[in-house]
Amino acid sequence: MSAATLRSPSLAVQRGILGALLLVACWEGLARGLHLPSYILPAVSDILASVWSKRALLGEAASYTLFEAIVGYGLGCLIGIGLAVAITMVPKLRVAILPVATAINSVPVVGYSPLILLWFGIGVASKIVMVAMAVSFTVFLSTLAGLDRVDRRSVDLLRSFGAGRLSILWRLRLPTALPLMLAGMRVSTVRSVIVAIITEMLGAYGGLGWIIYQAVLQIDFVQVWSAIFVASAASLTFFGLIGLIERKILFWK
Repeated sequence: MSAATLRSPSLAVQRGILGALLLVACWEGLARGLHLPSYILPAVSDILASVWSKRALLGEAASYTLFEAIVGYGLGCLIGIGLAVAITMVPKLRVAILPVATAINSVPVVGYSPLILLWFGIGVASKIVMVAMAVSFTVFLSTLAGLDRVDRRSVDLLRSFGAGRLSILWRLRLPTALPLMLAGMRVSTVRSVIVAIITEMLGAYGGLGWIIYQAVLQIDFVQVWSAIFVASAASLTFFGLIGLIERKILFWK
């Protein structure tokens, strides 16, 4: 492995930090230089000051939202992977499952919010169900694509040695599908937080979405941006954690 390859992740991080600092500087300069009102674009310094002054409230709301996102994410991953494995083990199920899953996900997840809130209430359960719906389809498609990538000759070779379906799944199909499956799981992290926040805005007892909705009603746009900043930080942390786990599992890549 070359030195350039070893330095590339840290170089990418440095560029990302530099780009973020440049964006913040431009944002601050634009808001201060043009004297923009807070309802159009508040200064970053004002937003950060609001985050610090209301850190207890925002921290509690973030933990509420992250709980919904993580539990729903885990449930959605289990459903998505389980359906993909079921189709692989019993190919006849593909005709029944794939069209239904596609039809359900052809409608934006938010469109189901009124029904989910009616069935499960405005508590945590409805948010978990919504997140699971959003995550499961993405993970299902990525896992199924990975399982279908297996070379038929390799399958035939294992069968010639007496391997059954479960053995082929465990020894060949799942290792082959891991890169695509984990990529789908990584992408779904951001989606899980977004769906949790949007559903909270439609009805909740707490969370960052509820904070944003209440701040809009109170015409406190700095508070809105404060909650958005905290949500972005939480989403990036979740994304980075799953990305780290992915790199640990796919150590050969």
